[in-house]
Amino acid sequence: MNLAGVYALIMLSTLFWGANFVLAGFVLGDISPQWSAALRFGLAALILLGVALSQKAPLAALIRQHGASYLTLGIIGVAGFNLLFFFALQTTSADNAALIMATNPLLTTFLAWLILGEHPGWQRLIALPVALLGVTVVISDGHLAHVLDLHIVLGDWLMLAANLCWAFYNVLNRRLMPKTVSPTVNTALIVSAGALVLLVVAGFNPQGLHPLSLQAGFAMAGLVIGGTVLAYLLWNTGIARLGAGRTALFMNLIPVFAMLSAITIGTYPTPMQLLGGAIVFSGLLISMIPYRKKPSVLLEAA
Repeated sequence: MNLAGVYALIMLSTLFWGANFVLAGFVLGDISPQWSAALRFGLAALILLGVALSQKAPLAALIRQHGASYLTLGIIGVAGFNLLFFFALQTTSADNAALIMATNPLLTTFLAWLILGEHPGWQRLIALPVALLGVTVVISDGHLAHVLDLHIVLGDWLMLAANLCWAFYNVLNRRLMPKTVSPTVNTALIVSAGALVLLVVAGFNPQGLHPLSLQAGFAMAGLVIGGTVLAYLLWNTGIARLGAGRTALFMNLIPVFAMLSAITIGTYPTPMQLLGGAIVFSGLLISMIPYRKKPSVLLEAA
């Protein structure tokens, strides 16, 4: 596959992830956040395990050897992130949530510096506070003093926590992910571990599970097939071809696709969202300035 084809696959994965912010809203209209996350990843795990088995992967041996790593990554990057994600979307907009996630490459870079000792370079040190300023403008609707009012911006705070979970997952991924196992098999086992945790959590809220309406059912199918299985597999293909650092830059497209997806259901960005988004992208552009002394942090995706 040529380079243009690889770029197209990565962009398609970010399109799926951007659409997730809108699709999740339809599902949350019928079932609880716990069951929304559990069903999404439970169904996705079955599909991914089928793909892994078709590759004749020794799943039982891998679980015995690396089970603790898969469980840790599944708890943080699948269960923790997605529970916070679905709860956040109950009280914040898809646009806000996507813009908050746009800072994830920078946050991951900063955590990798603190935890792994990888110096991010001057441009990322400048870019991080710029991007966070943009997020603050968005979640406060331009009233910066309101950002500390938890009752007004609860969903945004939950999305910030989800963002932090994903950043920690990315850093721990580099340390814990088995390097000799294919990305598809690693993804299948991490998603399966996270799905098991989500199903246990959802089991404590049986009243939150109801039959899905036709609209919510189609949205769940989109979340499972496009926003989980295909997006993760395409993303891992990009990492294998381009390297994780270069691939991670495409995460910046997620809020763009989230806003475009929201427009299809009649939700348009506010002036403060546009302003905050512009500030976020200014920070992200600063972060893309090449740093030649050391390689940039690798952002692993699962």
